[in-house]
Amino acid sequence: MRDRFRHGVTVVLVAVSVGATAAAASAQFLDETRPVSPSGPTLGDVRTQRYRVGVVVTAAGGRCRGIRATMPVPDTWPEQVVRIVEEDVSPDVRGFAHRPLAPGVRQLVVEIPDLAAGQSARAVVTYELDRAALVAPADTSTLRVPEKPDRDLRAFLGPSPYIESRHPRIVAFAREAADGLEGWARVEAIYDAVREKVEYRNGEIKGAARALADGWGDCEELTCLFIAAARSQGIPARTVWVDGHCYPEFHLVDADGHGAWFPCQAAGTRAFGAMPDQLPILQKGDNFRDPDRPGKSLRYVSEFMTGSAVGGGAAPVVEWIREGA
Repeated sequence: MRDRFRHGVTVVLVAVSVGATAAAASAQFLDETRPVSPSGPTLGDVRTQRYRVGVVVTAAGGRCRGIRATMPVPDTWPEQVVRIVEEDVSPDVRGFAHRPLAPGVRQLVVEIPDLAAGQSARAVVTYELDRAALVAPADTSTLRVPEKPDRDLRAFLGPSPYIESRHPRIVAFAREAADGLEGWARVEAIYDAVREKVEYRNGEIKGAARALADGWGDCEELTCLFIAAARSQGIPARTVWVDGHCYPEFHLVDADGHGAWFPCQAAGTRAFGAMPDQLPILQKGDNFRDPDRPGKSLRYVSEFMTGSAVGGGAAPVVEWIREGA
């Protein structure tokens, strides 16, 4: 798959100022083979890995001021625990902090007030992640679609960028796939219909409606279509963004009203209600607002930088770091 969301980077030559708060490293660890929640998936094998996120800015074309860079960083989830193990920050960096942008996404915020011509500044964080595989529950007979979703769940029932859950063709497609079925079987029928309808093939981002019409797309299109179809049937669903890939999650509740999120692999080897992959989770969700980019609805919060070149100089050279360590 092309890593479109990895390279969705914007550099703007405008001065901006802001404050942020630091985040403490987690001392938590995952316990294998425990339910994530009642009637939810179970944690499987846990992989410990290191992951580096940061930025290197070079004033190659002349002095620069007011540089502010933001980038997504991994956060703790039921199947992932994140600890900070190293911070590499140069003296020119005067602002350096983590901030929660919204439920499902956290950013590293870096501020460089002044950078002399020819100089470089860097801010790189190394995280240690415990990332568990997820195993589907053995008994799914009591699981059902939530009848009265709360405010948090309602955020995952409407349209999002490239997820046109109210498109007539998507509504009809989902209705036909799920006709006469309930609960787990209803969601699984939509999942299988999406995988049968859309052939995996790389291409530019085009969203759920186009993927359904064209009959092909990559993991983002398959994920978008599954989520759009599920939402059209009142099933909360959202995108999980991992390193170089994405997949959907859906939400069901048991007979006692306990809810859980269940992953599924939209592209690749079939995995429904489970997730064997242990790639670092970068964020969950697909409809974000970033105060540094007002007026835009973002399906993924990518790297972003603002600043100003002094005396008509050229924009700084920026190297974004997001890689396994």
